[in-house]
Amino acid sequence: METVPIRMPDGTTVPVRLIPAKGAHRHAITPDAPRPVVVIVPGLGVPGEFYSLFGMPLAARGFDVALLELRGNGDSEPKPGPSSSYGYQELVSVDFPAMFSVVRDRFPDSTPYLLGHSMGGQLGVMYASRIRGRLGGLILVASGTPYHRGYRGLAAPGFLLGSAAISLTANLAGFWPGDTITAGGFGRQSKVLIADWARLARSGRFEPAGADIDYEERIARLKLPVLSITLAGDDLTPPGSARHLLDKLPHADITTWHNPAPLGHNGWISDPASTVDCVEKWLRDR
Repeated sequence: METVPIRMPDGTTVPVRLIPAKGAHRHAITPDAPRPVVVIVPGLGVPGEFYSLFGMPLAARGFDVALLELRGNGDSEPKPGPSSSYGYQELVSVDFPAMFSVVRDRFPDSTPYLLGHSMGGQLGVMYASRIRGRLGGLILVASGTPYHRGYRGLAAPGFLLGSAAISLTANLAGFWPGDTITAGGFGRQSKVLIADWARLARSGRFEPAGADIDYEERIARLKLPVLSITLAGDDLTPPGSARHLLDKLPHADITTWHNPAPLGHNGWISDPASTVDCVEKWLRDR
């Protein structure tokens, strides 16, 4: 695995990890079927390197793989603090283009397929709406929106009130101190990023601070292939949450699969076999 550090304009350093397909590529390149490189975007607070547990088996199936890192998470530097002012907009308009440039340089014969986990899927959909046509497709694993109406029972008001409380705490502290919270803290995060997430939970709309385009309108025009995978035991992204994100893509070619194994929100990463099987089949059917 090769690691390439990227320095952003504000001095932030973010690593991109590259895993070439092991042995001969099993996916032949043709004019109508370029070779995929699966670009994995982490969920909030999950280090990019952790996804090597999924990326290595996928590379063994003959696919090139790249592991991104969300700014402020994992091995990126510096860690979020009161001066951090980045949110969804900066991640998809500054960080993603820089990281995808590394992927394209390293795998010039491959077409990127973005695999987003949790918040990584939200950011992936936003990024796809910006670059229209430069991705082979989207793979959304345990990814939906935190919109409170996508949840049932007490979880609905819980997400609405909980997201508001988290955003308020982040504003008061200057950042979200998730690294000091043992249960579901999602790591230390920028207050702007948390505010964007809380706004999505409240309104159900992608309206990040500093947006330079109408994301809702752009997302609704996407026509690319999409694979959405939900998992048994996932309370953070139940089917209703995943469906709310997919409903924003009326023109996409959507395939859904519910993994019945009780792997929860993150368990598919360290127990990847069934999810790798599904991703491989979907990619080879393109």
